[in-house]
Amino acid sequence: MRKLLFALPALFLLASCGGSSNNANTTTEQAAAEQKGESFLVDTTTTSVDWKGVHKGGLAPRWGKISVSAGTISVQNDSISGGDFIINMNSLTVDPASVTEEGKKATDLEGHLKSADFFDVAKAPTAKFVITKVEPYTAAAGESLVADPNYVISGNLTLKDKTLNVTFPAKVEVSATDVKATAKFVIDRSAWGINYKTEGSPENWMISKDVEVGFTLNAKKS
Repeated sequence: MRKLLFALPALFLLASCGGSSNNANTTTEQAAAEQKGESFLVDTTTTSVDWKGVHKGGLAPRWGKISVSAGTISVQNDSISGGDFIINMNSLTVDPASVTEEGKKATDLEGHLKSADFFDVAKAPTAKFVITKVEPYTAAAGESLVADPNYVISGNLTLKDKTLNVTFPAKVEVSATDVKATAKFVIDRSAWGINYKTEGSPENWMISKDVEVGFTLNAKKS
């Protein structure tokens, strides 16, 4: 079965697969931001990671969700100062609505994505996102896949055994009792070594390297 995609949990967090203009800026792993101020616990029942991937030419899109198992967000001066969350890769699901071909099953694709062909959840049952920087959003940050972004977030995203830093726009709402954040961006799965068979194989070539990842995060004051 050759129908990928990610997500990353996690993110880990969401959606059509975007073009290069929507790709998250990806760099090497950075130092985690110090978690200053008040602590908010991630609500794992309402927080999730969405993923979407396609074949070449946008064919056969597949999408689904991954749950978040734990996390903490820190807030100082009404703004996020740091945080992290753990993505449960064993919870990865494929939306049955995305598998429309006769004889194909969403559950079969779920098993394939969890196998060593892709995320190898037996060896890497979790993914992780750790905030490294939070800055106000400006037009210079580029396009956003979420409406009305007000921050640019950078963080270390760990998938399997590799960690890279990604930067993307996000919409964040902070109150005295809650933090809500949404983001959506595109990553190149091959940067984390996620390939079907070998990187240059025809089977891997058929699957777009671009995977859309989205986060819907809710946290409550602890």
